[in-house]
Amino acid sequence: MIGLADAIADLTAEAEEVDRLVADLEPPRWALDTPAPGWTIADQVAHLTFIFRLAETAAAEPEAFRAMVSGAEADFEGAVNAALPAFLGPPAEMLRHWRTQRDRTITALAAVPADSVVPWLVRPIPPSVLACAGLMELFGHGQDIADALGVRREATDRLRGLVGFAVLTRDFGYQARGIAPPTEPFRFEISGPSGDLWAFGPEDAGERVTGPARDFCLLVTRRRHHADLAVRASGAEARRWVEIAQAYRGPAGPGRRPGQF
Repeated sequence: MIGLADAIADLTAEAEEVDRLVADLEPPRWALDTPAPGWTIADQVAHLTFIFRLAETAAAEPEAFRAMVSGAEADFEGAVNAALPAFLGPPAEMLRHWRTQRDRTITALAAVPADSVVPWLVRPIPPSVLACAGLMELFGHGQDIADALGVRREATDRLRGLVGFAVLTRDFGYQARGIAPPTEPFRFEISGPSGDLWAFGPEDAGERVTGPARDFCLLVTRRRHHADLAVRASGAEARRWVEIAQAYRGPAGPGRRPGQF
C-alpha cells in the first residue's frame, strides 16, 4: 500500500477530477441515468457525499462513527441506500455539499497519525487504507458518471492506491458469494499508466493476475465485464477470481454486460 501523504494527494486529485465531471452540468443532466441500474448522476454524487461523510466521521469522531453504523452491519448496502435521499436536492446545492464534504474528509484523514488506525465498517484500518478505499469509491462512481456523459477518462498513476487496495481486499468477491476464499497467495503484476510495474505477492505463486492498471481497476470496481478487459489470469483459482473480483464489501450487483461498452 502507498503511504498516507501519497494517498491523501491522490485522493484529492481524484476527487477534483470527479468534481470537474459535474461542475458545469446543466441541472437536467443530473437526472441522466448511469450504467448502474436505478442510479442517476445525482444519485452517484449523493452516494459519494455520504461515504465521504462516513470517512470524515471515522477519522475525526470515532465514537460518533460507531454510533452511525451501529445496527447496520447486517445490511450495510440497505442502510446506505436508505440514507441517500437526505443527500439529494437541487444540483447547485448538491455540488456545494459535495465540495464541502470532500474538503472536510480530506482534512480529517490527513490529520490522523499515519501509524494509527481508525474505525471502519468491519475492523479498524490505517488512514492510508481508508484513503485508498475513497479512491476506489471515486474511481467506480466517477466511471459511472463519465459513462453517462460519454466521457473517457485518462488513466493516471493515482490508480496505484486502488490497485493496492484491491489486492488487500482480494477475498471480497468470494465473501460476497458465500465462497470460502483460497488459502494460496496470488501474484499480481499490474502495469501502471506511466510504465511502472506494480507487483504484489510471491514471485513464484502459481496463481497470477496481470494486466494494465486501468483495466484492473475497472474489473475490481465491476464497471466493465472481465471479457472486455486486458486482465489475464494464470491458474484455476486466479481465473475464477477474475470472474468475481470486487474491491468493495456487500452484494456484487449485476455488474456490466459483455460488450456493453
